[in-house]
Order: sequence, then structure tokens, then C-alpha cells
Amino acid sequence: MLELAPPLAAADVEQAIERALAEDLGRIDAAADITSAAVIPPDVRFSGVMRARELMVVAGLPVAGRVFARLDPAIAFVPEVTDGARVEAGTVIARISGPARALLAAERVALNFLQHLSGIATLTRAYVDAIAGTGCRLLDTRKTTPGLRRLEKYATRVGGAHNHRVGLYDAVLVKDNHLAVAGSVKTAVERARAAGHEIIEVECDTLEQVHEAVEAGVTRVLLDNMDLPTLRQAVMLVAGRAETEASGGVRLETIRAIAETGVDCISVGRITQSAPAVDIGLDWAAS
Repeated sequence: MLELAPPLAAADVEQAIERALAEDLGRIDAAADITSAAVIPPDVRFSGVMRARELMVVAGLPVAGRVFARLDPAIAFVPEVTDGARVEAGTVIARISGPARALLAAERVALNFLQHLSGIATLTRAYVDAIAGTGCRLLDTRKTTPGLRRLEKYATRVGGAHNHRVGLYDAVLVKDNHLAVAGSVKTAVERARAAGHEIIEVECDTLEQVHEAVEAGVTRVLLDNMDLPTLRQAVMLVAGRAETEASGGVRLETIRAIAETGVDCISVGRITQSAPAVDIGLDWAAS
């Protein structure tokens, strides 16, 4: 329920690549790399390998491949693993060959995407592994890099999470400021339903709000910043009449205990907002 994000679309990838290449090159043309144009003869070809330099979950290989192809279709990008693979340090992730100037012009942008998305997938997998066997699902959030939300949500899926809403346009989530304006949980839910929405989630800070939300017939209750005893009470209060989602300040060292309270899912902003890029090297050899 509420997993509304579609699979990563080609348009999402192309738009992100266009912006990134234009940012790095000024214009999308390998000749805009003035260093390579000055020191590399136009007929030289390079080949190389992308190699993991640490344990990671790979995500973004199709994106990296499209970066190279966008600058020169003659570049061959051959993945050696698939997105979602957990690889050890030293593993060859992809092999690349083609015109040297274009390869060098695309190198940094391709690596930026691959390292960033793999970093998100790697951290996500750690959180998923931490709650394995509890029956609880990990959700991502809207705490994403501006302009990269769909790619980052793709990376969380690769890491094993489920997507929460993509944006403000595709699911109703009544939060504390909405409640402050509306006046009560009941009023907010009634207005959302009158507007034609059937799937409604409400953020609750107290057990009183949880009771009111369940009585109003919400689809999911977001249990915000509750301690473990309160989470357990909230789950018992809901008693299966709605889904329960825990959120707020969740860390890798605390998520297992939160999952064991019986909540259906836990949303974690850190998997996109705070994931460090992984270390991937691109080692070149003349071909």
C-alpha cells in the first residue's frame, strides 16, 4: 500500500544526465573538456574497468552507461554485475572502451552517479538487514537531493526498501502542521475524504491522536518520534485496523528495537539524506 513510485523511467535518467553533463562541461560535447582536447589526440582509444574499492551494493549501472553513450555512442559499456549485487572490494563492476576524449569527459559524471546511488543502496541494505525476520518494511522519504528524487528512490528499492510517496501530489499524508491548521485529526480526515481521497495517512504525536485517527478510518497511522513503550501501546491501540508506520530519528543501531514493537513499517530519511558515496575506481589502460 502507498508504494506509488514506478520503476525508474528512461526520462528520469535522461533529464538527470543532461543536467549533470551540462554542469560539468558547459555544453554537452566531449570537445568541451578543454584538458582532454588539448593533451589527447583525437584518434586515441582507451579501455578501462570500474572496480569496487569497498564492500557495497551496486546501484546505477544503467545510469552510468547512459552517461558515456550520451557523449559518444561508440563507447562500449559492459556491466559485469547487475544493480542490487553485493560486491566485495576489488570486484570489477563494468568494463569500458572507446574514444579516449569522450571517455575522459564522461568519467566524473558517470562515477558521481554510480558512487552516489550505490552509497544509498548500500546504506539501505544495512537497514533492511537490521530488521530482517521482523516482518517490518523499510520505507524511504522525501528527504532527497533536489532533482534526483526518482533516481535516489530507485536506489533505495535496489537496496531492498519500499518507496513511500514520490511527492506531495501522489498520496495524502496529513502532518502536524496540517492538523494545526485544520484543528483536529477528525476534521482533517473528513476534509481529505470529502475531496475524494480514499487512502489517507495521518501523522500522530500522541496516543490520543492515534485513537482519533483510527476511529476516523485512516489507512495508515504515522507514529512520530514515539519511544518504544509508546510505540507498543500504539500498535495495540490500532489493533490491525490501519497500517502503522514509525518515523523520526531512526538510526541503524535503533531500528531493530523499533521494528520489534510490531509496527508494519519504518520510514528513514537517513538512507537518502545521509548516505555516503561509496568508493569506486576507474582504472584506465590504452587499447
